[in-house]
Amino acid sequence: MTAAGALLGALLLFAADPLPPPVEGAATAIAHFHFAPPVGQPMAYRVTTRRIGRDGGLINFSLIYALQWEPLGRGYRLQAVLQRIDSDAPPEVTRALTLMLEPMVGQEIAYLVAADGSRVDLIDPDGLWERVIARIEAAGAEGGRPEARQLAQLVAALPAAERDRLASADIRALIAPANGDIPVRAQDAGASVSMRHGGTHQTFAKIEQASAVVGAADRPLEIDNLWTVDTATGLVVREQRQSWIIEPDGDGRTLVEERVRAIEAAP
Repeated sequence: MTAAGALLGALLLFAADPLPPPVEGAATAIAHFHFAPPVGQPMAYRVTTRRIGRDGGLINFSLIYALQWEPLGRGYRLQAVLQRIDSDAPPEVTRALTLMLEPMVGQEIAYLVAADGSRVDLIDPDGLWERVIARIEAAGAEGGRPEARQLAQLVAALPAAERDRLASADIRALIAPANGDIPVRAQDAGASVSMRHGGTHQTFAKIEQASAVVGAADRPLEIDNLWTVDTATGLVVREQRQSWIIEPDGDGRTLVEERVRAIEAAP
């Protein structure tokens, strides 16, 4: 995804505390991805996050992007444009989200992707962040919102490597060879991994055990991950990650966060 989409994770902190990162492990390789993106074909990419808010209800954010692949040198250029955002978040969360995202709507962000899909780099990252910061400040000035300057300063203070990671996270998630979360290796460090073939798709599943602080208690957490990869293009056509709190008696579980990234038919 783009910078706007990546910073969505930070903005969701207005609604709930962050969940712990996944457990990692490594063993025998079980998959290798062929990469051939659909050059010249418009694509729609939707990233939806549902997360439990402070009132106990799930809030939804959906970012809808238009994508276009072009050949560039020995690799590819990917153009991403945030078209709109849909949300049912409470007003205070929506205001924070709008402050960050509205300046990004309609802005083109370009990525350079290696021929084998293993590397993703922003094209002109310095120019991107200059535009992002300027638009946040302008939106705040026009709306009389002093918090915009604080947000712009926060973005400017991020280390370059962190800003690059945030700005490219969802695009890397879309490209299977660059997606470091897909369990292409049989893992044995606290995760259950499986893979199956179905026509032109490969599906990878991983179940992780972790913990999360709920209130003042440390509660067991189960994280279900599912990736569906198109073997013809090497793109992740759908990714779903669900985080569940296990009930104290072990009988049942409660969904506290869900993220779905999916390629959709272009309009």
